[in-house]
Parts: sequence; C-alpha cells; structure tokens
Amino acid sequence: VRLSALAANTMREAIRSKLLYTLLFFAVLLISTGVLLSTLTYVENERILQSIGLAAIRLFGAAIAIFVGIGLIHSEVERRTIYTILSKPISRAEFLLGKYLGLVATIWLQVLIMGLAFAGISLLAGAPLTTQHLLCLILAAVELALIVALATLFSSFTTPMLAACFTAGLYVLGHLSRDLRDLGARSDVQSVRWVAKALYGALPDLESFNLTTQALHALPVPGSEVAFALLYGAGYSALLLLLAVVVFERRDFK
Repeated sequence: VRLSALAANTMREAIRSKLLYTLLFFAVLLISTGVLLSTLTYVENERILQSIGLAAIRLFGAAIAIFVGIGLIHSEVERRTIYTILSKPISRAEFLLGKYLGLVATIWLQVLIMGLAFAGISLLAGAPLTTQHLLCLILAAVELALIVALATLFSSFTTPMLAACFTAGLYVLGHLSRDLRDLGARSDVQSVRWVAKALYGALPDLESFNLTTQALHALPVPGSEVAFALLYGAGYSALLLLLAVVVFERRDFK
C-alpha cells in the first residue's frame, strides 16, 4: 500500500513536469516529420518513416527517463519534504522503490502515447504494422525501465547534473558495449581482451532490447531472444535498485 501510494504521488509529480511534455511534444513531432522525410526518396520510404519513428521513441523515451528521473529525489531533498516522508512509517528502501515504480509507470505511459502516434502515422502512410513492431516497443519500454534504474542509482548519492551525465554516458556505452567486446576480442593483447570482456559484463547490453531491424524488415524474432531480454532487463534493474537502496540507506541528509 505504501509503495503504491508513493508510486502514484511520483507519477503525479512527473506528469506535472513541463520538461516531460516538451520532450513528448518533440518526440511526436519527429515521428510525424518522418512522413515528410520519407517522401524525399522513392526507395523504401515506408521503412525510413518507421525507422525515424522508432528512433524517436527510443531517444526521447531515454531523455524523459534521464532528465525527469534524476530530479525526483533531488527535489524532495531540496524542498526538505523528504524529512516529512521519512518521519512516517516508510523506510528509505520503500521511498526509493516507490519513486522508481512511479517514474517507470510514467515512462511507460509516454511510450504508449508515442507508440499510438507511431501506429497512427504508419497507418496513414500505408506502412505495415507487424508483431515485430509491438515487440520492439515492449523491449524499448523494458530498456527505459533499466535507464530509470540507472538514474535512480546515481540520484541516490550525487547531484542532478552529475547523475544526468553518468546516466547518459552509460546509455551511450550500453549501446556500444557489443562493439567494444568485439574490438577487444580481435586484439592480440590478452589483457585488452580481458578488459573488453569485463567491460561488456559490467556495462548494460542495451542492444539486447533493440529490435528495430527485425521490425523494419519483418524478420522473425525467436521467443528465447525476447525472454532473455525481459529477464536480463529485470535482473539488471533489480541489481541497480539494490545498489541504490544500499547507498541511499547510508546517505546523510543533514
């Protein structure tokens, strides 16, 4: 009950954010602009339209997760409302998890809105919609939940600016982690191969959630691949939240 109340309150706070609506507006605008950009070529214009739309959902979804998420804990500390909240029978772990769940619910709502805009534009343009598109959006939502967990971890002990930088940096590295692993595997130096392998294991493999190619080309997606991505996202997010709770429990607000 306490978690649901905290989550609902967090969702209300996030929905009031002007930044959220600004980012959502530009996401829908970019999805719509894809129609114009796709008319500039006579080759695969439907795929170009949908490629732009899916990229917009992933990019602006990550921006919402990072820039809205990092301010939630900081705002409570800055307004000193965290003292009132923690004076009640609510543990710090419950407070942090409630914030996380509320933000994830908000992010998923934005993904739903952007997904509906994407589907509407695709239908108007005559572009096909398949099960792969739905799976692509579902895994994008799981990826964003992981990004929120990253933002929650960094927000639990540092400033919003640093938390944004750290989260955005790991977001970029997470999409490059497979390339780093492959580059390291080609090295003749064993230590470089070990470091590359260790980095790949530590960094989030965000490409596990990227089914854009399969959606655009209607390629089959094995159920095992989807199941692995779901379990990986849930496990990695849980680990990040556990670290966030440990750090947040030791934080001194005085």
